[in-house]
Amino acid sequence: MSNTYPFETDRLWLRPTDERDAAFIIRLVNSPKWIRFIGPRNVHTEEEAVAYIDRMMMSQQRRLGFSNYTLIRKVDEVKLGFCGLYDREGLEGFDLGYALLEEFEGNGYAFEAAYKVRDMAFDEFGIKELQAITDPENKASQIILERLGFQFQHKVTLPNEKKELYYYQLEKMDRI
Repeated sequence: MSNTYPFETDRLWLRPTDERDAAFIIRLVNSPKWIRFIGPRNVHTEEEAVAYIDRMMMSQQRRLGFSNYTLIRKVDEVKLGFCGLYDREGLEGFDLGYALLEEFEGNGYAFEAAYKVRDMAFDEFGIKELQAITDPENKASQIILERLGFQFQHKVTLPNEKKELYYYQLEKMDRI
């Protein structure tokens, strides 16, 4: 499977993340909310960003045909954030995740992108069930997951992590 073309919503293009996004990824992964809710990634230079993109995103894209998508606003081609499906250690199946730069929050972009990625998972990629994890303090993320049809299951701690996260699940038949 090689779905590398951009997908789109009413307001966004979702393009597989690649080396062109190195400067953007430095900004996003070092933003205060990313560090608070997702954790530091130690990506500070373009070289580190390109290596991170290849190791964490493009390798999964090559292996599975899906991974992380850069969210690009159609009207002005500004990069807003990420949304994608992640083969994450410690979870069975695939994790739906998203993050925006703070200045773009509160406009429905995360929900719009996650809705599209959720539907792509079920309709394009043949996935039958999705997981999602979120920081217990990240109420905005929890609201988005619940609007997408995800249901809280339990708390989980991922391998090599200390923090407990909320674990949500959605089966293909449960979606809205």
